[in-house]
Amino acid sequence: MRTADLVTGSVLLLIGAIVIFDALRLGIGWGSDGPKSGFFPFWLGALMVVACVAIIAQAWQRGVRTPFVSRDKLAPVLKVLLPAIALVLLTEWLGLYVSSALYVAVYTRWIGRHSWGTVIACSLGISVLSYIVFDRWFLVPMPKGPLEAWLGY
Repeated sequence: MRTADLVTGSVLLLIGAIVIFDALRLGIGWGSDGPKSGFFPFWLGALMVVACVAIIAQAWQRGVRTPFVSRDKLAPVLKVLLPAIALVLLTEWLGLYVSSALYVAVYTRWIGRHSWGTVIACSLGISVLSYIVFDRWFLVPMPKGPLEAWLGY
């Protein structure tokens, strides 16, 4: 666990430093019309760096080396990770709404062990609601696949 904390803290520290560097390039001061473009990113990056330094210091002081994840704990993690990977990969070919409907269906049936009625209602309901909110109300086009094209969307 110590190694995972050190690696994660270091990577996030580097990302925070990049945010600070870019925010300085944009300007972190206060202009006549309010904060400059880099003001908020700079302070978020600074807070991130401080938090990462604290994580790294705590991990460094911890002498006990425990495994990041044991074998018996890996299976539940993979049950969450594998459907999420499938969702990302299928979105390219099926579109977001169909892929997310499949994801919710697989997840509620496989992990939640819910009835087929619940699975169908949740998967279709979430996808239709997402379409209404993003495509219709907010006018944010999401990736669409062949089903949406066939339906005329």
